[in-house]
Amino acid sequence: MKNRVITVQGAEVTISTRNEQDYISLTDMLKAKDGDFFISDWLRNRNTVEFLGIWESIYNPDFNYGEFATIKSQAGLNSYKLSAKEWVNKTNAIGIYASAGRYGGTYAHRDIAFEFGMWISPEFKLYLIKEFQRLKDDETKSSSLEWNFQRTLSKVNHRIHTDAIKERLIPVLLTAEQKSVVYANEADILNVALFGVTAKQWRDTHQGSLGNMRDAATLEQLVVLSNLESINAMLIYQGQPERERLIQLNAMAITQMRSLIDLQSVKQLRKS
Repeated sequence: MKNRVITVQGAEVTISTRNEQDYISLTDMLKAKDGDFFISDWLRNRNTVEFLGIWESIYNPDFNYGEFATIKSQAGLNSYKLSAKEWVNKTNAIGIYASAGRYGGTYAHRDIAFEFGMWISPEFKLYLIKEFQRLKDDETKSSSLEWNFQRTLSKVNHRIHTDAIKERLIPVLLTAEQKSVVYANEADILNVALFGVTAKQWRDTHQGSLGNMRDAATLEQLVVLSNLESINAMLIYQGQPERERLIQLNAMAITQMRSLIDLQSVKQLRKS
């Protein structure tokens, strides 16, 4: 996520993301402080060091407690100085980091930045928390709108995809000419009823393809084809002529394929 900026009592304060956590620029926060004040002045305070040590002990498994103990023993002495860079290098801290470049400066995790805001003034700290929360609320709303949009778009795309499948897979109603043609074998009767073409017609239009039309069929088409074989056997047993069987098989293929496609659509919509 790119850097964001909030305005706190006239000062523009940058917020960056590091390891999916929000870090606030202490350097920017100092702009709201009256008089000379440095981050190192805050870091040399014993209460500050104790607070940072507790924070690191909670969130940082690699925190160097030995170095921390040394720093804590010297904190508060007039001769003691500590910069943010020294704090990080000595203790392997993750709550504070220094950055160079356009948005350079010293950044601290929001928990620590709020504590630092108290040093600027109690009023500044309260306004900092307020503006930060407003930013997070706006981001949550934006994320929710984007999620809803993506979900709606996904459903629309699924419907478009489903319609395309229906257009491609559902057999067409046979023409009068097709109904009147006598086909050489029972396999081609099934092919015409489901695919709308004979095996030879399919080969003529797919000369570069490996296998036959049934090898290229979808799972839904193979299921319907298996059902048509059983139905055709029953119609033959009943003595139905080829033309009548072809018409009934084509109607059955259309009905069954529509049912299978609609069933797949319902399942996909429930998952989305």
